[in-house]
This record gives sequence, structure tokens and C-alpha cells, in this order.
Amino acid sequence: MEIKEAIAKAKENNQKAFHFLLDEYWDYVYGFQLKRIENENDAEDVTIQTFSKAFDKIDKYNDKYTFKTWLITISKNIHIDLIRKEKSSIQSKITNNEDDKIYRIADDSPSAEDKLITEQNLAKLLRDIKKLKPHYQEVINLRYFQELSYVEISNQLNEPMNNVKVKLLRAKKLLAAIIKK
Repeated sequence: MEIKEAIAKAKENNQKAFHFLLDEYWDYVYGFQLKRIENENDAEDVTIQTFSKAFDKIDKYNDKYTFKTWLITISKNIHIDLIRKEKSSIQSKITNNEDDKIYRIADDSPSAEDKLITEQNLAKLLRDIKKLKPHYQEVINLRYFQELSYVEISNQLNEPMNNVKVKLLRAKKLLAAIIKK
């Protein structure tokens, strides 16, 4: 399958085309992020988010640009958003004395109400996850609850890593659809 053909088929929601594009460009996007982030797990997460967003918006892809460039642009934007989110959680204030800096760190300790809401949300999330097919439940559990890397999941399931990545992408999309209902 050629890239242009795969993109055209992906626009028609052809799963083999999505798989082909993921295989074709995974290493490139992952390598790009690994150089920027320097953390394998975070680079994998950003790469998964990149493909998820790209596949959701594939119908908006303009073939005047190379697909690789489009993916990298999406990946850069996701990474920038993550950095902004991290920076906004820590606020700094400089006092009158230039040498003294006071750092205010947002209090992340949850209140009793926050704990109750979190428990209720987690219970609802677990009920929603149970609506997925068992193999999707398993990859969600391994990745997000047991916090295994893609390599570890691949080894545990005895499946190629690209299959694990595709399953996780699909599981997240299906779960998002269930949650929206």
C-alpha cells in the first residue's frame, strides 16, 4: 500500500490503512518526541496522542503537505500543550529583593469532597471500562492502572507492539464514545 492510497482509505475509515500509517510513521514521530522529551514513557504517550488526534482529524489533512510534516506539527502542538499545562500548575513570584524568590506550588492535596468525587468518578470509569470487549479492557488496565510500558504490555500479551498500540488507540476511542453517552 502506498502512503497516498493509505491516507485515502483512512479517510474512509479503513482500519488496515490506519494500521499501515501507524506502522509507517510510528518510529519517526516517537523518535522526534524522544529527542524533545528525553523520557520513553512520556514520548510514547505523546506519540499515541499524536496518532489518535491525527486519525480523528484525517479528513482535514491537506495533501499539499507531506503526511510526515502534518504528524510532526500535531505532535509538536500536543507537546507544547503539555508544557503549558505543567507550567501553569507551578506559579512563581519574585519579591522586592532580586535574590530571593518565593515559589508557590498549587496545593494538590484533595479535600474530603474531592476524594468523594474522585471515588465516584473512578467507579463510573470502571463501569464504563467493563462495557468494552475483554481485550480492550485488558490493554486499558495494563497501561493505565498497572502503568506498564508498551514493551511490557507487548511481552505480557505476547503480541507485536504495533498491535498493542492500535488496540490501545481503539480502546481509548471506544471508551470516549461510551463516556460521552
